[in-house]
Amino acid sequence: MRDETPVCGGGIPLPPVSVPRGNYTPVLACDGFLFVAGQGPRWGDDLRYKGVVGKDFSVEEGQQAARLCALNIIAQVWNFLEGDLSRIRQLVRVAGVVRCTEKFEQQATVLNGASDLFGELLGDAGRHVRIATGTSSLPSGMAVEVEAMFRID
Repeated sequence: MRDETPVCGGGIPLPPVSVPRGNYTPVLACDGFLFVAGQGPRWGDDLRYKGVVGKDFSVEEGQQAARLCALNIIAQVWNFLEGDLSRIRQLVRVAGVVRCTEKFEQQATVLNGASDLFGELLGDAGRHVRIATGTSSLPSGMAVEVEAMFRID
C-alpha cells in the first residue's frame, strides 16, 4: 500500500486503494495480463454512491459513480505496478454492473463514465471491449461496480 497520493494524467488524484472485503486478491497478473477485481465507487473506505440508479441517482450521477470506480481501478493498477503506468499496453476489457430499477435501460450510458475516464487517461491504450449489465443488488449497496483486464509489459 502507498502512503502518498498519486496524481495521474490531467492532474487527477487517485483514491487510496481499498483492501478486499472478501477472500480474493484485488489485482492478479497472469501471462502478460493484469486482472483487476470489481471496484466500487469509493474514496478509500468511504462509499460515495450507495443506492439505486434510476431511483436514488440520476444517469449523470451514475456516470460519476462509474468514473470513481474507474479511478479505483487505475489506483489498484498504479499500486500493483509501483507507479509505472507506462507498462500498460492496452485496456482490453471492462465489465460493469449498475444497481438499478427494474425498468432502467441506460446501463451502457452509465458505464460511459468509466470508459470516458479510461480514454482520457490512457488515450488509444484505453480503448476496450465492454459489457454493461443491471442488477437489483450489489455488495454494500453500491450503485455501480466495474472490473477490468489490461495487457501489460
